[in-house]
Amino acid sequence: MEKMFCFQCEQTAGGKGCTINGVCGKKGGTANLQDELTGVLIGLSRATIGNKNRPTNETDKIMIEGLFTTITNVSFDDEAIKRQIEKTEIEKSKLVPRCLDCSTTCNRNDNYDMKDLWNDNEDIRSLKSLILFGLRGMAAYAYHAMVLGYTDKDVNEFFYEGLIAVGGDLSIDELLGLVMKTGEINLKCMELLDRANTETYGTPEPTQVSMKIEKGPFIVVTGHDLYDLHKLLEQTKDKGINIYTHGELLPAHAYPKLKEYKHLKGNFGTAWQNQQKEFDNIPAPILFTTNCLMPVKDSYRDRVFTTEVVAYPGMVHIDEDKDFSSVIEKALELGGYKEDVHMTGINGGDTLTTGFARGTVSSVQDKVVDAVKSGAIRHFLLVGGCDGAKPGRNYYTEFVKQAPKDTVILTLACGKYRFNDLDLGDIGGLPRLMDMGQCNDAYSAIKVAVSLANAFECGVNDLPLSMVLSWYEQKAVCILLTLLHLGIKNIYIGPSLPAFLSKNVLDILVDKFALTPISTPEEDMKKILG
Repeated sequence: MEKMFCFQCEQTAGGKGCTINGVCGKKGGTANLQDELTGVLIGLSRATIGNKNRPTNETDKIMIEGLFTTITNVSFDDEAIKRQIEKTEIEKSKLVPRCLDCSTTCNRNDNYDMKDLWNDNEDIRSLKSLILFGLRGMAAYAYHAMVLGYTDKDVNEFFYEGLIAVGGDLSIDELLGLVMKTGEINLKCMELLDRANTETYGTPEPTQVSMKIEKGPFIVVTGHDLYDLHKLLEQTKDKGINIYTHGELLPAHAYPKLKEYKHLKGNFGTAWQNQQKEFDNIPAPILFTTNCLMPVKDSYRDRVFTTEVVAYPGMVHIDEDKDFSSVIEKALELGGYKEDVHMTGINGGDTLTTGFARGTVSSVQDKVVDAVKSGAIRHFLLVGGCDGAKPGRNYYTEFVKQAPKDTVILTLACGKYRFNDLDLGDIGGLPRLMDMGQCNDAYSAIKVAVSLANAFECGVNDLPLSMVLSWYEQKAVCILLTLLHLGIKNIYIGPSLPAFLSKNVLDILVDKFALTPISTPEEDMKKILG
């Protein structure tokens, strides 16, 4: 049994780090291969400096894929990670071909040993981890934009710059600057993905989504990738197969181009951490397009399909050609449920609403402003982020339930499943619960906040707006860094603080940004509303 070290997710063992197997389910050997891949990506980054051959589009693609592969709950397949390492090494040799037979070892383009990071000074390790995990989260967003044909030079270049810093010897002040720059560049990356999604699939619009699973063959699509969902919808037209989203793909129902497919019927189940129970003996295939994949149970092992960088040993993997024939055949073979099945959210509701992205909210901004000025709306509460299995996340359900009727709940990402089936009513024709989309749609929340601040002629921190965030993996890290880059203060975060934040680094974030760990719903609501 290989030893490992990983503390990048919220559920890390003992709040300190996983050292034998990951709480996420990955083995020690897999974690070490992910470290090796990261070290090779740092070597690739070093090879971009001071050499004649510059990174190409293929280099950028390999960089983004490699970082994405190391996100929590993406790849459990050692062989897939080894192939990614080999591909990265080959690309590096194209940038610095003379290194292969050079007799003078300058070490300038060497790969990095991640043990050096894990054993570094605690504060240095903390700051470098913030950069590294932020880069990993940002790579996911860059990947989703890239498959739609959208890239950004500044975003791609920062992957190399950031990784060089992770493998370098910078001071605490220099690293703090790069932590903030990670947030700055991620804002660009989220804007890029927002543009890619809306220009490709249209501007999201408020949409009610049923949790009823109709009888007959169906396919469940989980993850985040709208591109994969669209490809599958196109290939399943007129085949008598219904398509259901799961987890973070719920907001797909709000995009006009995807809504055109009448066999995109509804949403299956709740958030990612419930998949082993919800997929138990499911009479349909499940397509995993991104995280979060959990160790697969025997009762549905023969019906799990992966694509993109998602990988699990023994599962059928769909390559870049996106031929989903095997998934379609499995759906027809299994046949689906014999009768309609009525699923519910964790609070018993069976209808969800999504589509309140920036386009929708901005269209009713005058109504929102009037409601605030009249006192009908006292406060906005942005309650969102990642969901997870660790006890304590019912805090977010109780917090929303306790929110006074003159407050509006904005939400995004899979943390919304803690309360998105609740009927909270409305205020002056505006729903009290507005789902803004996936985690990357934090960009929408930011744009709405800035627009409201302009309307009220104040700063974002002066708005009647509070952020109460839940985190689990690395995309939450890059979003938090973006909020800090924008100077947003008094953010509540939970259910626990990141293990990779040293006391000194945490003190800096608390002193400068008033970053606050959650306590109880009652106490935090009182602090926020007074």
